[in-house]
Amino acid sequence: MKISPARPWLAALVLLTAGLAATMSASAHTGSSANLGVYPPWQQGRNNDAAHRGLQFTVPPVDNLADFHGSPDQPRLVLYVAGNYYFALAPLVHAFEAAHPAYRGRLYWETIPPGLLQRQMQAGGTVTVGNMTWTVPPDVYMAGLGRVRKMVRSGELKAPLVPFVTNDLTIMVPKGNPGNIHGLADLARANLRLAMPNPAFEGIAKRIEKALVKAGGHKLLNAVYTTKVHAGTTLLTHIHHRQTPLWIMQGKVQGGVTWQSEARFQEMIGHPISNIDIPAADNVTAVYAGAVVAHPKHPDAARLWLDFIHSPKALAILGRYGMKPYTGRPSP
Repeated sequence: MKISPARPWLAALVLLTAGLAATMSASAHTGSSANLGVYPPWQQGRNNDAAHRGLQFTVPPVDNLADFHGSPDQPRLVLYVAGNYYFALAPLVHAFEAAHPAYRGRLYWETIPPGLLQRQMQAGGTVTVGNMTWTVPPDVYMAGLGRVRKMVRSGELKAPLVPFVTNDLTIMVPKGNPGNIHGLADLARANLRLAMPNPAFEGIAKRIEKALVKAGGHKLLNAVYTTKVHAGTTLLTHIHHRQTPLWIMQGKVQGGVTWQSEARFQEMIGHPISNIDIPAADNVTAVYAGAVVAHPKHPDAARLWLDFIHSPKALAILGRYGMKPYTGRPSP
């Protein structure tokens, strides 16, 4: 096809259309973002439990539902799981299905922040992403022990709640640590760009606030979460487990506080990310727990999952990412 020099806009349109078609074709062929750089999902389709996937259509960063897994069409077990260990869910689900073959390919799970999952529960399990709205109410909810306990008391979940592992905080940084971060006190530096979880709905933020106070008092907390937010050098996330590593790899920020398991996962898959340990005296340990929702559609499956999640097999999978078995007293 010949393009007239007088019509450069047409040449640009042809090139743009060809580029988009090539991107969509590659994405439809692979079903993952493996060739599209830093954009999630980062597990190349292994975190989708649907047995029949039909058209493979994922186009990061414009069409990409990284934290919704499996098929919402008549699942036999639905999990709402705090997103900070999304990377462990696929191997956990596969191990669960190996032990209970009747559920193979029939799990659906979400891994957005726990506060948002709770809001979705309060909306009857309905969620809207872009132009798509769907409803899948949970059977099991999993988050930090404190939140799970409060939801048991409020009647949203029912006892017993099941604690299973612990996790610690770290400072995620680009490989080579160009921001020269050595500890939490450095996060107050005015010229240091940070990604930090939003206290409004990300449970980790409450732990980070406590750690900042332990390391530098309320002065450090206010510097990171007030002064630098107003200055635009602390960017608050909506989904820190996706945004923090993505923004680091894009060069938007020079660090951010996450769970150490998240940084370990990024290193395991070869992303140019490292982490700075936070001393035990300044760190805050979280306990992860789960419970059955008040009115589950699949109560037997929910109980099977909660029995599985603290089994030796499940704990070994979670241990790959540095999480440790919970050894405290059983909860009521």
